[in-house]
Amino acid sequence: MRTLQLTLHEAIEITKALANENRMEIIKELTGGPKNVNEISAALNIPFSTAAASISKLEESGLINTEIVPGRGNQKVSSKRYDRIIIDLEEKIHSTEDMITFELEIGDYVHCEIEPTCGLLSDKGIIHTLDDPRSFFEPERKRAQLIWFRSGFIEYHFPNRIPYGTTVEELSFSVELCSEAPYHNENWPSDISCWINGAEIGFWTSPGDFGGERGFLTPNWWETHNTQFGVLKYWTINKEGSFIDGVKISPLTIDDLKLQELPYISLRLGVKKDAYNPGGMNIFGSQFGNYEQGIIMKINYTKTV
Repeated sequence: MRTLQLTLHEAIEITKALANENRMEIIKELTGGPKNVNEISAALNIPFSTAAASISKLEESGLINTEIVPGRGNQKVSSKRYDRIIIDLEEKIHSTEDMITFELEIGDYVHCEIEPTCGLLSDKGIIHTLDDPRSFFEPERKRAQLIWFRSGFIEYHFPNRIPYGTTVEELSFSVELCSEAPYHNENWPSDISCWINGAEIGFWTSPGDFGGERGFLTPNWWETHNTQFGVLKYWTINKEGSFIDGVKISPLTIDDLKLQELPYISLRLGVKKDAYNPGGMNIFGSQFGNYEQGIIMKINYTKTV
């Protein structure tokens, strides 16, 4: 999976190149493999000159490659460079010198208490045995790229790299999640809770367990009737309270977490047995689902004057 990741400013020329139906159709056509201008013109039923101009624009934007291939005379053959484009809409308010970013793979958990149905997958196959909580303590769990369970929790410890003599302004975590249903079921709500340093931040109700079409990163051996992808969720805590995707869910503030008192920062995700919607949870790693990431923590801080 070849991914192009852009800032909002960097995306201007790319979006201009894609803002044309012919150029969009050419990108789709090249998904099937490299083609020359004549082949693209015939496949899309557009004039040769239109196809050539569109290919030139896509090449200028860096979305496709075009090379000369010997044949019946030299031919220009075009191929697609990327399978996915991600545009980061997050405004970079803080400079890099006052931000800490750290990513853990989903298999790097330190503790869990879970109940079946449950399981772990690497990018190659099943880890140990399905529906057996003992599998979650196998050494191979470090390679996990998809984790699921019906109820319970899983806990991660991030290194505490907050500099001494600073004040934390905001802490956030992002992770791809969805409910856990038999195979998949888009109408399967689940209340997925989040705790940081033991303090309950709140829960997000996942609408369902998503499948039926392959996730961008999900390996081909994992059949599409199984869970394929989730939703990228953001938990944020600052001096105003706690938020999910910018919506306030709790009055708990960053000062309540006492981040400087522990040598690590704890993130626990789970589904309570007494949840109103006890629909389980799937967690996706950097090689499963739709987002090329594990669990990302970001900390914004300022120097204490």
